Amino acid sequence: MIVKKTFTILAFLIIFIACKSEKVKKDFTLEGFVFGTSYKITYLNADKNYQESIDSMFLAFNNSLSTYIPTSDISRINTGDSTIIIDDFFSEVFKKSKKIYKETDGYFDPTVGNLVNAYGFGPNNEQRNLIDEEVKAEMQFVGFDKISLVNGRIIKENSKIYLDFNSIAKGFGIDIIARFFEDKKIENYLIEIGGEIRAKGLKAEQKPWLIKVVNPIDSDNNSGYTNINLSNKSMATSGNYRKFRITDDGKKYVHTINPKTGLALESNLLSASVIAALDCADVDAYATAFMAMGLEKTKLFLETHYFLKVILIYLDDKGNLQEYRTDNQN
Repeated sequence: MIVKKTFTILAFLIIFIACKSEKVKKDFTLEGFVFGTSYKITYLNADKNYQESIDSMFLAFNNSLSTYIPTSDISRINTGDSTIIIDDFFSEVFKKSKKIYKETDGYFDPTVGNLVNAYGFGPNNEQRNLIDEEVKAEMQFVGFDKISLVNGRIIKENSKIYLDFNSIAKGFGIDIIARFFEDKKIENYLIEIGGEIRAKGLKAEQKPWLIKVVNPIDSDNNSGYTNINLSNKSMATSGNYRKFRITDDGKKYVHTINPKTGLALESNLLSASVIAALDCADVDAYATAFMAMGLEKTKLFLETHYFLKVILIYLDDKGNLQEYRTDNQN
């Protein structure tokens, strides 16, 4: 009887100690700055704050792909260093970019970097007002078909070709964090960097991850917006209504460079939001391509890419704000 009682107490103590040793799972929200913008990462039912790990991933990413860091791999490649063996980050972004470059018939093209810089939207902040002859001269260095990846090295037809992956980088940075969460068996999260978003599962109280898409013409208030369910989807928005500059003579240059013409002129398409069950890098690149394509070419593209859901904000012939969206954003 005493032995049985002792065994029961011992078993209870073992269970009690085991329960005490289990980590209490919590919800976390991490905020900060990266890639020249802000980020907010929310993940649920986790046993650890992964801020340090996430900071390390951002650092590795920047050391590989940031054109704003002179010692990064991409900066060294842009200045002519052909000895760089690129890492997995660079390799995946390159291959994704090549795929979408071909899909969009060259409207997504990371080799417009020289023009991005010249118009004043890159790290060099040149802000030149290019004449037609200068644009034509720069265009000989534009074309992602003029660059290849061979045995881990970037091979360029001309050393002056300048790579700039900023139009896909934020999305890819989000994907890196999402994969990290997947590895840690975290099933519910939302990752947002500079307006690009990827979400999985549900938020608290088993509710879907809903976000608001705000009218770009009236972006300072929330009077007109659309709720979008982003659970298990990615979303990216590209627009020229905030990133632009106006010269002394009143000419407006926007940050989306048309890789077909080399021009940075505003079209009637003000913003393109792309939603899909894809990597965020992919929808980031598509959104950039659509801004270069313009409204009508984008509509034609979507006829054969039905897996992409979009919201396009544009001005009609009378200058009135209009919206085009594919059916069923949910």
